[in-house]
Amino acid sequence: MKIIALHFPITNDDIALCKEYIEPIVYPKNRLVDAEGKVPRYIYFVVSGFMRLFHFNDNGDEITTHINCPPGFITPYSDFVNETKTADNVECITDCELLRISKVNLDLLTQKSSAFRDFSIWVFQQSIAYNEKRAKMLATLNAEQRYRKLIDEYPEILHHVPVQYIASFLGMKAESLSRIRRQMIN
Repeated sequence: MKIIALHFPITNDDIALCKEYIEPIVYPKNRLVDAEGKVPRYIYFVVSGFMRLFHFNDNGDEITTHINCPPGFITPYSDFVNETKTADNVECITDCELLRISKVNLDLLTQKSSAFRDFSIWVFQQSIAYNEKRAKMLATLNAEQRYRKLIDEYPEILHHVPVQYIASFLGMKAESLSRIRRQMIN
């Protein structure tokens, strides 16, 4: 509720609705919470822990497209909203404390609460902005610049996320990231 209250006024009724529709859940490290070929059932808010969104390319390699640093939301968003089968997987990188809400309950919540409706729109806008920023970063920065930008913006990621996931997220092989890291140390 604190993150919503930072952006939108909330009432006691909003808090009651939150308790009615949003479910706290804890998942262990390496737990797959959404799998390819299925319709994503929930959108997750990461209270603590790290999660990733990934898919497999034609060669069977895992491609990490999103790493969530808390606090934040994660799901294969367009598949969740459109209730379509996803090609993505959502996995807990570490033990995770989450809040989750189903599509049906999110729709009910946004109908009953203007604060949640406005917050939902804001989350969607932030998601679009994030994806545009990420696309621009991948298109315009070299591998070392992408890595430096990531550790400047999210230094805690280095302590919680395996190198192969970070490398994939940055659009490079783990060996390339290891070389970049060695060069930065020297």
